[in-house]
Amino acid sequence: MTYRTFSGKALKIILLSAFLFVIGTTWARAQSQESPTRVTVRVISHDAKIIGDGVGGVRIVITRAADGQVLADGLQTGSTGNTETIMIRPRERGQTVYDTPGAASFRAELDLSEPTLVDITAHGPLGDPRHLVKAHKRMLLVPGFHVEGEGIILELNGFTVQVLSPRAEQSERAETEIEIVASVTMLCGCPTEPGGLWDAERFDILGRMYQDNVLLSETPLAFTGEQNMYSARVRGVPAGRYRVEVMAADAERGNFGFDSVRFSVGE
Repeated sequence: MTYRTFSGKALKIILLSAFLFVIGTTWARAQSQESPTRVTVRVISHDAKIIGDGVGGVRIVITRAADGQVLADGLQTGSTGNTETIMIRPRERGQTVYDTPGAASFRAELDLSEPTLVDITAHGPLGDPRHLVKAHKRMLLVPGFHVEGEGIILELNGFTVQVLSPRAEQSERAETEIEIVASVTMLCGCPTEPGGLWDAERFDILGRMYQDNVLLSETPLAFTGEQNMYSARVRGVPAGRYRVEVMAADAERGNFGFDSVRFSVGE
């Protein structure tokens, strides 16, 4: 058996290559630590526009999936974006839809030293704190490869529903009409009305009245003629304590919304 030995020149080349590899790896890691990775996130209302300042924005948290360490935490701020681009104009692959002047977004700079799985979570809209919904996405981010422009898109499903009448803890007179009035908008605050861009003729908007958790009546709410506003009347309500619920549903698109108030009827 014969053994081959490295010449001095070959050994020098091998050692130099190893040295350059170590230096290169260290330099790349140092560069990734010195230059944060820029990330843009946009949260939209399903079948509608971007969730912006008009409805309180959205809280976005980015954590490292491996251990839950928070890498970024902040608010999406800005406008709902361009209606023509988002909702009306046909889209082609690669077309800019959400990255228009003033459009709401959340921008973060992450200190990543290696390819990292992250969890991105959105809570909103913050203007309706009783009915916050959440979206979550797990994905890989790589140091130095910035995600900008349109950004990472998350969707929140639902409607924002607010019962305006009867008012919470309001007292009504017995045997009089109780008017149920509610506002129904998309989560981005986009308006609803029959025949509109967000067509209320597609929705089921129902008012329900309960006493002691017993359903007394259920009636559809009709459009009042004012954007977002729907109403119905319940007659002959006796004295007692009641709860009114209003539910909006577009089951085909997976959007639902809900609100309730408690009130009393005196003698």
